Amino acid sequence: MTSSPDNKSTAARVASVLPSASMLNDTLRDASPADVITAALRTIGRDRLALVSSFGTESAALLKVMADVDPAIPVIFLDTGWLFEETLAYRDTLIAALGLKDVRSIQPSEDALTREDAARELWLSDPDACCRIRKMEPLARALTPFDAWINGRKRFQGGLRADIPVVEDDGARLKFNPFANASRADIEAIYASAKLPPHPLVASGFLSVGCMPCTSRASADEDARAGRWRGRGKTECGIHTMKTS
Repeated sequence: MTSSPDNKSTAARVASVLPSASMLNDTLRDASPADVITAALRTIGRDRLALVSSFGTESAALLKVMADVDPAIPVIFLDTGWLFEETLAYRDTLIAALGLKDVRSIQPSEDALTREDAARELWLSDPDACCRIRKMEPLARALTPFDAWINGRKRFQGGLRADIPVVEDDGARLKFNPFANASRADIEAIYASAKLPPHPLVASGFLSVGCMPCTSRASADEDARAGRWRGRGKTECGIHTMKTS
């Protein structure tokens, strides 16, 4: 796929101004999540930095750390049209509880939905295509104004996440993973110390929550993401396995 002039100019601007991902990763590989976010903010600037959150079962920890650094950092939330009502309510709860000042709920293109998923059954026949039009394409559009983004992936989640760096290259952008080194106990400690409300579905046995048709309960002895796309041989929606720019 040929890059557009706008994409090329963005890449050139970032390359000429920002440190390389490997250089930042070397500096921040052992930094705390708060220090990683502070460094991202200092390096990129608030108007060019975004945090992407699913408002899922572990999201409050990252949002809390970010809010303590700067609650006005833009937060991108992908409202796929298939989310649990509990997730939408949880988003609103955390916005109020943490004082988040710029949460942007991004929806899929109506043209894409009409063209590719008019019957709302694409999740069943082609879950990769469903994720593409409901998550990957909306995120790519939402990230257009930004030079870097923050996400909440952790190595302990396993699978393709087991070896993620703290900072990585995402094409024309940088991608910060402040919780790359975090343990499950670290996340639980943030929830406990800040008295963060849990996602409403945790009490019902959902260890990881995504879109309703592709999320199921998981037992305590399973991987936290075992309930995502269960039986499909699919473990990621695509936003973390393909560059967004």
